[in-house]
Amino acid sequence: MKKTFLYVLISTFMFSSMEIALKSVGGAFSPIQLNLIRFFIGGLVLLPIVLKENKNITSNRWKSLGVFSLTGFLCVVVSMTLYQLAIVYDQAATVAVLFSCNPVFAILFAFIILREKISRLGMISLMISIIGLLIIVNPANLTNPLGLILALGSALTFGLYSIVSRFGSMVSGYKGLSLTCYTFLMGSLELFVLIMLTHVPLIAKFMNSVSWLKSFANTPVLQNVNFNYFWILLFICVFVTGGGFAFYFLAMDRAGVSIASLVFFIKPGLAPILAMLLINEKISLNTWIGIVVILVGSVITFTGSRLEQKNSDLK
Repeated sequence: MKKTFLYVLISTFMFSSMEIALKSVGGAFSPIQLNLIRFFIGGLVLLPIVLKENKNITSNRWKSLGVFSLTGFLCVVVSMTLYQLAIVYDQAATVAVLFSCNPVFAILFAFIILREKISRLGMISLMISIIGLLIIVNPANLTNPLGLILALGSALTFGLYSIVSRFGSMVSGYKGLSLTCYTFLMGSLELFVLIMLTHVPLIAKFMNSVSWLKSFANTPVLQNVNFNYFWILLFICVFVTGGGFAFYFLAMDRAGVSIASLVFFIKPGLAPILAMLLINEKISLNTWIGIVVILVGSVITFTGSRLEQKNSDLK
């Protein structure tokens, strides 16, 4: 059990430092470029482990390819692109807290798409988390609507990805780390194709003529990928993206989903503290209040998950 909690602690630290690390190099790389680099290298880091684990898996290649294409698009191209842009336009701590609420949206999508019932504790947790979100967003006094919309959009689409990946796991036969690895690689390929399209003269000209698309025209791929940024890219790609997910799934394999999910329950409290200490971000009072409320909701979610697991084990 000690090794399991060590995995949880490592993964929690990696995920909680993610926004800070990405924020620290935001000016050197295009958000879309950095998204491509970190998920492609992160996928490559996970690949040797996955290939070793999946020697005996037989599945329909075309079905699996379709699953990875869909999960890669939802996770890397849509959710993580919105996430990367949110970090550019908002505080790292705020993005971290709002993104950590993706399980709230996953519960809603599970109810809508999979017709899964929401338990009483799940409903209470859902309502408390929504209240926490509203406190942070503060609709009566929006100072940075773009950053908040991007962060919430990222959390919402990641929640959808979580549900789609569960269905995809049943279709493809791949689970956990394997599905994540191939999602990263396929999503990186899709994002690379989209980046290449921004270099097509006609498309680039159109994007330059539209104010909000102008910054995406001729998106670079290898610009500033040099020794000056080697260590921070190593940390983001290998440790945060590859290592963070690897330790998360190792914890899940050893102790189940409820223990592994502690990562996302601790992150809303830890990430703002790290942002305050490492990059001197000032956290507003309403954000602190919202964090506390969301942490309460997270504790209830964790308690409910543990009870459900115990009940299923007794059956």
